[in-house]
Amino acid sequence: MVQQTKIGVRIFQYILLITLTLITLLPLIWMLSASFKLSTEVFSNPIRWIPETFHWDNYLKIWEKVDFALFTKNSAKLTILVTLIQLLTCSFAAYGFTKCKFPGRDTLFLCYVATIAIPWQIFMLPQYIMMQKFHLVDSHLGYVLLSSFAAFGVFLLRQFFLGIPNELLEAARIDGLSEYGIYFRIVLPLAKPAMATLAIFTFVNVWNDFMGPMIYFNSESNKTIPLGIRMFVGQYSTDYQLIMAASVVSLIPVIIMYAFCQRYFVQGIASSGLKG
Repeated sequence: MVQQTKIGVRIFQYILLITLTLITLLPLIWMLSASFKLSTEVFSNPIRWIPETFHWDNYLKIWEKVDFALFTKNSAKLTILVTLIQLLTCSFAAYGFTKCKFPGRDTLFLCYVATIAIPWQIFMLPQYIMMQKFHLVDSHLGYVLLSSFAAFGVFLLRQFFLGIPNELLEAARIDGLSEYGIYFRIVLPLAKPAMATLAIFTFVNVWNDFMGPMIYFNSESNKTIPLGIRMFVGQYSTDYQLIMAASVVSLIPVIIMYAFCQRYFVQGIASSGLKG
């Protein structure tokens, strides 16, 4: 009887998980289906999940109607740069806040992490004025500088670094290894799961960022994919099928990034104190 109850509970859990997964994937399935339709078929009622005719040319039009290749290049450039710089700056700061002793360390960390609670809209205007005074508006350099530091990344990596034994670092110091040597040769190799987790979060946030590029980039040559997708919205008409096709294309790098880092991702979440 107990065995049958366990089997019943297990079956219910699987059914619930499958149902929730399908509900989560439903918008993505609809987006993929709409990307192969004509504009007049996108919002048909009832919804036709499988198009009568697959219009593969929608995926060609997104490269012809706007300079989607340039937007993809800009997004890739900014995303890779910001991700690499954040990995460096956040790991340096996290190492300092966990393995280096100096007066006011914990107070400084609390003040820095507290900035996570401040909505970005509050300091959006002061940031813009500051960038304008430095003549960095409408430049990729200004956006990269603003995005190079993240309190969340420092918090994430610090939680992981706390689990690295101090005795291991002390032994390295006794053997004559410098702090930079300890950081690069001991801490970073051990922190691969946390670094991969931060890389995924940063990559997705920068790749999908709409507000930042919309505020700081004025010229079309600097625009990114989210701004490029918005260009399919006209004054009198909207090419919904092209928006869906462009959105599907923009998802591909994110999926590849997650597939590349996913074996470290779960381990990094579990060991960084971010479990639900």
